[in-house]
Amino acid sequence: MRPYSQVLERLRASGLRPTRQRLALAKLLFDKGDRHVTAEILHAEAMSANIRVSLATVYNTLHQFTAAKLLREIVVDSSRSYFDTNTDPHHHFYFEDSGRLADIPGDQVVVAEVPSPPAGTTIESVEVVIRLAEEAA
Repeated sequence: MRPYSQVLERLRASGLRPTRQRLALAKLLFDKGDRHVTAEILHAEAMSANIRVSLATVYNTLHQFTAAKLLREIVVDSSRSYFDTNTDPHHHFYFEDSGRLADIPGDQVVVAEVPSPPAGTTIESVEVVIRLAEEAA
C-alpha cells in the first residue's frame, strides 16, 4: 500500500481535494492514532518533518478537516483549541496545569437534563470538558 493511500481515501471520502499540504498534514494527524493537537503542535511537527507550511495554512486545514467531520474541535478557553482525531462521541478531562487533554468514554458521563434549544435549532451534541487541577504533593 502506498504511504499516502489511507489519508488520500479519507480526504476523498470527506469531499476534500487531496492537495499536497492536506495530504502531508493528514498523514501527520492520522498516522499516530487518536490524539489531541493544537495548530501550533501540528505546525511544529510539520516543520520537524520538513513539511514547509505556514501556521495560517495549518489553522485553515484543521478547520477544513473539522468542517468535513474528520476532526472535532475542543475549545478549552478563549485562547486555546485542540483538534481531536477521535470523532466518536466522548468527553474530556482537561489538565489545567499541563494543558493536556485525555479522553473520557462517552458512556462514562451522564447528562441528566439539557435546556430546550432555541426555536429553529436542534441539539447536535453535548460535550463535557472536566477541568482538573493537579494537587500539590
